[in-house]
Amino acid sequence: MKKLGFGLMRLPHTDPADLATIEVDQVKEMVDCFMGHGFTYFDTAWMYGGFKSESVAKEALVERYPRDSFTLATKLHTGFLKTREDRDRIFAEQLEKTGAGFFDYYLLHGIDGESYAKFEDLDCFAWLAAKKEQGLVKHAGFSFHGDAALLRTVLSAHPEMEFVQLQINYLDWESEWVQGRACYEACVQHGKPVIVMEPVKGGSLASVPPEVEALFKQAEPTWSPASWAIRFAASLPDVMVVLSGMSSLEQVEENVSFMEGFKPLTESQWDICLKAAEIINGQTAVSCTGCAYCVESCPQRIPIPQYFSLYNDLARENMELKGWTVAFPLYDALAARTNKASACIGCGLCERICPQHLPIVSSLRDVSAHFDDREG
Repeated sequence: MKKLGFGLMRLPHTDPADLATIEVDQVKEMVDCFMGHGFTYFDTAWMYGGFKSESVAKEALVERYPRDSFTLATKLHTGFLKTREDRDRIFAEQLEKTGAGFFDYYLLHGIDGESYAKFEDLDCFAWLAAKKEQGLVKHAGFSFHGDAALLRTVLSAHPEMEFVQLQINYLDWESEWVQGRACYEACVQHGKPVIVMEPVKGGSLASVPPEVEALFKQAEPTWSPASWAIRFAASLPDVMVVLSGMSSLEQVEENVSFMEGFKPLTESQWDICLKAAEIINGQTAVSCTGCAYCVESCPQRIPIPQYFSLYNDLARENMELKGWTVAFPLYDALAARTNKASACIGCGLCERICPQHLPIVSSLRDVSAHFDDREG
């Protein structure tokens, strides 16, 4: 298998406030380009794309290509599980939504301290093993958003799990919270291949500060910032595939262009990525990856990832010099169609589902202070 996977999370849509408005015809073109260059791994999940991603996978991929020509992965998240019966209900709906017949890779989704306890309580590991025995799942594993100590606990308790999906990018490699390097090393120690998610950290590493872009250009003039990020993750020897949540045909074309004949980074190129991480981490206000799980749980339907992205852009601006930024009208336009950041009622549902464990409620207050209150 080639090392690039197509993440069906950030698909093109017509309304940024409604992730379910997916442009299926454009996705078909993206799938054709991806498959046409010999890449075959596709990753989706129950709630991706406003719960429409799995259905789009059926329309753009499953119904248009022979079943043995591609690899399809999907997931089960505890946020939608209340009883053991829910496991089979959701799984049956996933089979129907995708039309795939079986899943090549199936993951218990987003394991952390809280969700691990629930997966255990609902006996999901044994349930997944049974699905494998029935031939409905070819490979069983899990995605992970905890610390390395918990990961070692899970891997020791469940050696039957065949692979782990980890958040790995150069920005989080030495992160005290994400612990990208430590988690990767735990998988290596347990002999588990790794699938990488968030290599470009929700697209934030596709647009880097000017000093980082200059650093990259000096070393490799033709490489884009996004390609540096994907190459970083793909260079790890125990990484099986790197997922990229591609949103346009142009992104697919660029990614396949440098991943077809992929060569790992040299030691000096690796060090450049770590230097870039030092610079960017010093300028990031909120480390949001844009997964939008929080939006699905928000009773106010606040477009949280978009607001955090604008807030991060604002943090990098020299406002004393400029006094104005395009982030302001962009925020106003989005708020006019949805809800302002100040509409947050502090219920905390977003924080309970956030895989990055971000302090979303307090961060939304910061966003509101900078955007909603700027007139006063």
